[in-house]
Amino acid sequence: MKRFLTKIAKEAGKIILKDYYGNNADKFTHKAERELVTKTDIKSEKYIISALKKNFPSYNIISEEAGKIKKGSDYTWLIDPLDGTTNFTIRSPFFAVNIALLYKDEIEVGIGYAPVLKELYYVKAGKGAYLNNHQMKVSADKKIKDSIMLYCTGGTRKDPSDLKKITNAFEMKAQSLKQFGSAMTELAYVAAGRVESIMIIGAKMWDLAPGVLMVREAGGKVTDFEGKEWNLKSKTILASNGKIHDETLKIINKAK
Repeated sequence: MKRFLTKIAKEAGKIILKDYYGNNADKFTHKAERELVTKTDIKSEKYIISALKKNFPSYNIISEEAGKIKKGSDYTWLIDPLDGTTNFTIRSPFFAVNIALLYKDEIEVGIGYAPVLKELYYVKAGKGAYLNNHQMKVSADKKIKDSIMLYCTGGTRKDPSDLKKITNAFEMKAQSLKQFGSAMTELAYVAAGRVESIMIIGAKMWDLAPGVLMVREAGGKVTDFEGKEWNLKSKTILASNGKIHDETLKIINKAK
């Protein structure tokens, strides 16, 4: 499975990079108020879906652009062919190809590939999370004042508005507060111990599924803003190294 997913993620990455370094990166349309789609999203998605259908013809597929392909299976592929489309259009390197496999509602396998960064993130339930074949582990920082904290929002104008009160509460408490604009990359950074947490409102399950499992397998914690274990229907997400999780939740809920 790892070899297969690595191959298609990297091939999709090649498709993306061709446009990124060409003349098509900044050509997009709006599919929703604050959500962009490019021809590159569609090309990457078509390649991934074709490869998955060929090798796993009986599995369901849910993809950001194509929607649902139902086969009546207990297994479902989740695909975001280009997570961080806005970054792609402005030639920021923080974007990735996301693929996850669900068994019923449980995340079994996930892969993320950031082609400009040349970073491949892979995870399998119970088997650990890896960055370019090196096992990932969350950071050991125990205090918010020493922590680098990330935040991300979904595609409606209400999402950043809702998050603003919360991020304001952390501006003077954290070591640093940043936004990369790619949930996959941000979650992988938590799993790799590069940052301590990521707070998200409004992202979709195909944005999050691979990264959620990575954080968990790297020793971190993932809940919603109420402190309940994150699941595919959750509207909010806090992923952290686990050590600052409870304190972060308290600040979030006091700020809301």
